[in-house]
Amino acid sequence: MVSGEGSASPNLKDVLRSYGDSKIFGESYGQGPVRVVWLHGWARRGDDFTLAASELADRSIASVTLDMPGFGASPPPEMAGGARHYAELVIPVLREISSDPIVLVGHSFGGRVATVIASTHPDLVRALVLTGVPLIRLAPASKSPITYRLVRWLHARGVVSDKTIEAARQKYGSTDYRRAEGVMRDVLVANVNESYERELSTIQAPVAFVWGENDTVVPTLVAQSASSMLQGESTLAVFANVGHLLPLEAPEELAKVVEKAVQR
Repeated sequence: MVSGEGSASPNLKDVLRSYGDSKIFGESYGQGPVRVVWLHGWARRGDDFTLAASELADRSIASVTLDMPGFGASPPPEMAGGARHYAELVIPVLREISSDPIVLVGHSFGGRVATVIASTHPDLVRALVLTGVPLIRLAPASKSPITYRLVRWLHARGVVSDKTIEAARQKYGSTDYRRAEGVMRDVLVANVNESYERELSTIQAPVAFVWGENDTVVPTLVAQSASSMLQGESTLAVFANVGHLLPLEAPEELAKVVEKAVQR
């Protein structure tokens, strides 16, 4: 859930185009029917998958990388909501991109959205590839510092100013929280305590977990626990010397897993 972007080969990458009444933008790679759609992590953008998508394009597998609402070229959503709300925003775009089930790839926050879609709309998803996705909580959510909770309580009752509560948010909030503004801050808050056991237990499509051994943001134990909740087929590949940003650190390995899912 950190920011960054990549680059692409001009001969493989089309210009940015809009989907869903210009609410979501994306870039296509390769020729022919789209077989893969990529969903990025929090505060990132579709360019994270440039290298992996280009690898697939070289193998005649067309795909689309999306900038989800509020990131990259896509404007923020009109209302705040967690991954389940984002799934509702992405589903019409998937139907627009392809009339056939696709392989849906999700990194971190994008993997949460992909998991919800695979659970609620199995007709859209041929297979699911997840990497570095915080699907379940391994420990109870920690409380905010008591000082911050006090300031928040006072602000809700009009005792302290908006300036004071914002200063407290900047001091005690996470890096992602401090960077987020407007509705995107509310989106982040909505996501923080979500967990997806219910969705995992209903997924019908095969799921491939692709993890970095050194992922300290979402450890491999999350993938192992999530895999045990699935009723259908799943695999787990863990790559050494790779951290949370696997799409950038190991794009070739990710592309191979996605290609295998396409060829099922």
